Amino acid sequence: MSKPPAAPEDAYASAGVHIGATETALEGLTARLRRTWPAKPGFGAVALDFGFYANVVDIGGGMGMAISTDGVGSKALIAEMLGKYDTIGIDCIAMNVNDIICVGARPLTLVDYIAVERVDPMVMRAIAEGLAVGAERAGVSITGGEIAELPDMIKGHNPGSGFDLAGTAAGIVPLDRIVVGRDCQPGDAVVGIESSGIHSNGMTLARKVLLGGAKMKVTDRLPEVGRSVGEELLEPTLIYVAEAMEMLEKVKSVRALAHITGDGFLNLVRVPAKVGFTLDALPAVPALFRAIAERGSVPAQDMYTVFNMGVGLAVICSSQDVDVVVAIAKKHGKKAARIGSVTAETGVVRIPNNGMSGQDLVGQGRFFRAP
Repeated sequence: MSKPPAAPEDAYASAGVHIGATETALEGLTARLRRTWPAKPGFGAVALDFGFYANVVDIGGGMGMAISTDGVGSKALIAEMLGKYDTIGIDCIAMNVNDIICVGARPLTLVDYIAVERVDPMVMRAIAEGLAVGAERAGVSITGGEIAELPDMIKGHNPGSGFDLAGTAAGIVPLDRIVVGRDCQPGDAVVGIESSGIHSNGMTLARKVLLGGAKMKVTDRLPEVGRSVGEELLEPTLIYVAEAMEMLEKVKSVRALAHITGDGFLNLVRVPAKVGFTLDALPAVPALFRAIAERGSVPAQDMYTVFNMGVGLAVICSSQDVDVVVAIAKKHGKKAARIGSVTAETGVVRIPNNGMSGQDLVGQGRFFRAP
């Protein structure tokens, strides 16, 4: 496949998020940090390179500790606007444990970091409630954290209400059972498990379209979804731990799991195998994403680059095991279906129904329409 043309200024960049610049900065950062890794195998050795959902450190006895960190991003602003803080903690847990499972690890525990413009005990209690609910859903403990009052740094939607929430999760996995997609092969199936909406990625673009260009308020009803803009955007991120653990235990052909976050389905090309993907059976686009695309005149290629478009987790397995994977997801209350296949076209993701393809361009992936 020929290299696609240079990307024009896309919708996400116009919303103030410059993915390319971020990736360039990350390359310089990781080059230096990689030099901190132990040179010899054994206790403390790092099992994976940067770029996976989590990394794994050798803790002896053939076991590895998986570790990942993430936050809720500008979804915090929606919580502020609504004055509703009791679900945002679920998102913090979800964004971390959903990454941990994508190396085949079982999440165990998490620590959180809350930076605030001003400490409000009622808000802290509400955030703690969401963190606790998320931890219970994921089957993890919360074993520590930090609250920092930073009025000169943290600014919110309303005076004094600003906050940021992030966490770091740890899990365990046998070193010989790390699952990152090394053995994916053409003909394998891609099963998509539903999302609950926007999750915690693409919120900047969603806010710019719905609250900016469309001049809606968070309390305004969004007819496409049947509830207010704020309620829909604040819907908690789904947690996929229980079904993922059962799939990894019972379905030996599970080759990879991909948390569909920023970069959308281009997350699939994180697998190290020299394969590509054709997604020719994606589910109908959920109403929220249709509303964003239509009200903001956001091109399909930008929508599929920024958002999960209704699929929160993808599971790559043998075609023969699709029914088992779907049944496990259903058992845990999630809709799932085969959405595509693995191909031999290295690093390329095709969505033929929309005439689009995308590929990883040194971490600056983007979908393009066929000329």
